[in-house]
Amino acid sequence: MPTSIPVGKYVRSPDSASRSPCPVVNALSNHGYLERDGRNIYMSDLTASMRHVGMSPLLGSIFAVPTYFEYHNPDKAYLLPTTSPWQKFWGLLKNPYSFFSYFGCWNPHQYDKNGRKYLNLENLASHGAIEHDISLSRRDIGQKQGNNDPQEDLIQKMLEYSGDGENLTVADLSRFIKARIRQQLTENPELVYGPDQHQVNCGQIALMMGCFGDGNSIPVKYVRAIFVDERLPIKEGWTKRTWWSMGLIEFFRSVNNLVKSVKVAF
Repeated sequence: MPTSIPVGKYVRSPDSASRSPCPVVNALSNHGYLERDGRNIYMSDLTASMRHVGMSPLLGSIFAVPTYFEYHNPDKAYLLPTTSPWQKFWGLLKNPYSFFSYFGCWNPHQYDKNGRKYLNLENLASHGAIEHDISLSRRDIGQKQGNNDPQEDLIQKMLEYSGDGENLTVADLSRFIKARIRQQLTENPELVYGPDQHQVNCGQIALMMGCFGDGNSIPVKYVRAIFVDERLPIKEGWTKRTWWSMGLIEFFRSVNNLVKSVKVAF
């Protein structure tokens, strides 16, 4: 009789598994904190999984819950009905997470037999929601490689931006983002990257630096485990933050520092 894989044990997913553009979310699935096949992920499970990388319950919920709003292609936003300021205010009173509804990745048919919403991890690749052009490790949606599969050359190039070969600092990653912008301006004529996308990009990097590093730097061996193996870097020495988790104040401070460090003019 087959035995189930213990939760927490790393097993690399087969090609048939549903995966997202986010290597940390994929790692949570590879460790069994989310469904290992990446399908039928419920809001409560995605939210709870964030604590396994050291996010506070509030910060984790802000990243997880809004993805269960319906996805709307930003290129077709003009087709959506207009809402009055009162409707927006009333919507926030009913559900404060609706402030982040533009992160929605859910499709209307995704209900289980009990009427519960679910996502497949590939939903997180919905362009213009959480996913954006100029990823650290993925090509853009307008390129033939697509926006969901890890690109070995980009990951290797990112690791090479380490100044000392041991750690990636905020300054190192800022230089890499600038290089990626220059690269994509040449390689992707359909590039969409403005202040909103840049803010999300810096937010994702801030989470990585805060949850797996000290906020200012992260060991290269941790980054390699996360991006190459899509694995939590436990055997490299990482341990989840226990005394205090990464909260909103720390997160927004880190994002602001990254935006200032990259110094991109739009």
